[in-house]
Amino acid sequence: MSDRPLTTGGLRGAIDLTALRSQPPSGAPSAAAGGSAAGAAGGAAAGAGVAGRTGVVVEGTDTNFQEIANASVGVPMLLVLWAAQIPESLDYLDTVVAVAGSYEGRFQVVSVNVEENPTLLRAFQVQSVPVTIGLIQGQPVPMFAGIQPDTALRPVLDEFLGLAVQHGVTGRVDIAGAGAAPEGEEVEEQLPPLHQEAYDAIERGDLDGAATAYQQALKQNPADADAELGLAQVGLMQRTDGADLQAARAAAAEHPTDVAAQGLVADLDVLGGHVEDAFLRLLDLVRATAGEEREQAKNHLLQLFAVVGSHDERVRKARTALMSALF
Repeated sequence: MSDRPLTTGGLRGAIDLTALRSQPPSGAPSAAAGGSAAGAAGGAAAGAGVAGRTGVVVEGTDTNFQEIANASVGVPMLLVLWAAQIPESLDYLDTVVAVAGSYEGRFQVVSVNVEENPTLLRAFQVQSVPVTIGLIQGQPVPMFAGIQPDTALRPVLDEFLGLAVQHGVTGRVDIAGAGAAPEGEEVEEQLPPLHQEAYDAIERGDLDGAATAYQQALKQNPADADAELGLAQVGLMQRTDGADLQAARAAAAEHPTDVAAQGLVADLDVLGGHVEDAFLRLLDLVRATAGEEREQAKNHLLQLFAVVGSHDERVRKARTALMSALF
């Protein structure tokens, strides 16, 4: 897991949460991290999140916030603070949840009613609602203050997820299984051995070991979608490890048909949340090359499709464009 400090880049409408980076809100009880740790595994585990709960959204309270912070070690968490006295803030929460559903469980929305949770209200120094705050590895990432439309949410969420990938937080929650557990019943998720091995390797910074574990899992079960996803995400982390964006862009500009140079910039664009730019770059490369180079460009693009998620609208559009470019 990366030990670099989290940065917010170009996140808009930011609020200052620096004081909260090293500690949870006062009064939040300690909770075991087992449920959240099971969610990481390089992004391969489904059904992760808070206490093993599935679903796009969970409730955040004064008493379970430490558990939520722990869960953000494996799965990015998105806090939406709202109040019943301000109905439009609850409407905004519904908007965020609807948008989150299109991200295939890449983050979990945490609904926080500040009227019922005074500790969180004080800890986050909320002056007005709604407020949107990301959590990665237990650290708050300022995002939005106020109501934002769908079109403003998505670019910042992409950047937030890119930041999460940079720090090895690539778990997913099982949105398809939402509501499967009876109310009040917590379900602990157990990872398959090779997935756990991959997760442990990522935790100690051994990306090669994580890739090997996922490859072995795919040999055992070629239909293991979680292992395929984990391998794609680890591959992205390997390819961009230590890369300098400015130098990469300069090399790509100098060598417009160089697959490695163009692929590195595309990888960095995905990490930075510029998904469509990354896809367009590689689509242009497919059109401009032939033979083995064209095949390499196509395969690189397919790897990025796996990282972003097959049901993402941008992936669907890019797949159609790829078919046109190839045929």
